Amino acid sequence: MSEFNKIAIVGRPDHKGVADTCTRLLSFLSNCGVSVIMDATTAELAVARDCEIAEKETLSMDCDLLIVVGGDGSMLKMAKFVVPDDVPVIGINRGKLGFLTDVLPNELEAQLSAVLAGDYEVERRFLLDVAYLRNGQRHALGSALNDVVLHPGQAAQMIEFELFVDDRFVYSQESDGLIAATPTGSTAYALSAGGPIMHPDLNAIVLVPMYPHSLSSRPVVIDGESEIRLVVAKRTSHCPLVSCDGEVCHTARANEEIVIMKKQSPLRLIHPLNHTFYQACRSKLGWGSRLASSDD
Repeated sequence: MSEFNKIAIVGRPDHKGVADTCTRLLSFLSNCGVSVIMDATTAELAVARDCEIAEKETLSMDCDLLIVVGGDGSMLKMAKFVVPDDVPVIGINRGKLGFLTDVLPNELEAQLSAVLAGDYEVERRFLLDVAYLRNGQRHALGSALNDVVLHPGQAAQMIEFELFVDDRFVYSQESDGLIAATPTGSTAYALSAGGPIMHPDLNAIVLVPMYPHSLSSRPVVIDGESEIRLVVAKRTSHCPLVSCDGEVCHTARANEEIVIMKKQSPLRLIHPLNHTFYQACRSKLGWGSRLASSDD
């Protein structure tokens, strides 16, 4: 008997192919005798008539597994809701890249049959928590699976800040901002800004400057248990923004401190047994495949 007896489905609306995949997925799970729960939007996409409905933010409170149908962005949006309930997640890729949503739509029955039979791998991906300090008090802002970014919020506007790691001063900088990325996020925005690709198993955080006003300022990889503190300059022409996975969560003030730390509860990400990070890089980033042998 499968350990996943009640499965939640979340589909991204207005995304090519999601409705068809959700309908097909619902039919497959129903034929497997699995109870299904969806949010109202996904139920409408799947034309589900007798399905249990719940709010998207609370789906993981009442299921054994959550399936995300969409792209990596859809997975990012759900991660913060799922992590507190310690529910595993698997993604069916209807996006462009699919580093997090790696089940192909045309293989969903075969791949999910294996998962229901217990043939899968579990990967634990850590998130970042971010807060701001004001009058000695720490105020939580949110969590991010990919990255926390300090940025000006508008083009051609540099900001000034100081960087501390574990209360040790690193540098002051004038730039378009700073990206603090997890290994998961190292293949996202941080990669576009010139950061390194980090294997998901690493317990590390990469700090990537955004267009720094210094040729010597480069990405730095630090221990994942480190506390990162960004201090906004006392005199600033405008207030920089803080974003979690691309969503603005705070407008910082002059001399305000932003604190970023590893979240203790990880996201449990399920993969089919044939999944590897390097295969995903070859597929998504265009890395070269095996060289043909001289006998071919």
